[in-house]
Amino acid sequence: MVNMQPRIETISEIKLLGKRINMSYSNNLTPILWKSFMPHRNEISNSLNTKLFSVEVYKSPNFFEDFDATNKFEKWAAVEVSNFETIPSEMESLLIPAGEYAVFNYKGKGSEASETYRSILLEWFPISKYQLDHRPHFAVMGEKYKNEDPTSEEELWFPIKDK
Repeated sequence: MVNMQPRIETISEIKLLGKRINMSYSNNLTPILWKSFMPHRNEISNSLNTKLFSVEVYKSPNFFEDFDATNKFEKWAAVEVSNFETIPSEMESLLIPAGEYAVFNYKGKGSEASETYRSILLEWFPISKYQLDHRPHFAVMGEKYKNEDPTSEEELWFPIKDK
């Protein structure tokens, strides 16, 4: 379940450390990625908070216009850090550039979020004054995130620019 009235936020750049995997929507490797990241997240000494970031980096600016579930993209499991001075082995850095985002609150099981994403992309965007911008998309999982619990809450961040 999602509130289809997002808040609009302008962010400064966000520095993340984590792990990434190349995958497609038809070959979803998200659980494998998180299982490899979570046991090592405490190796990151300069994290800013306990929030987890699930990030998608799409190579093509037209990824969703020319949607094909077999197209590959980068999926990240990460935490926000103050700097990139110390990067644990087997982890990498990712910089999310500053910009404007539409932020949707999602409540429900993570595995059932795909319908919400579809609604945002196919229903909210066409009638809004925004279009997708070519920057990373991400979800922020904070204190109210409970993985596969139906009462779990997270924020879905979509990069936007005016149409």
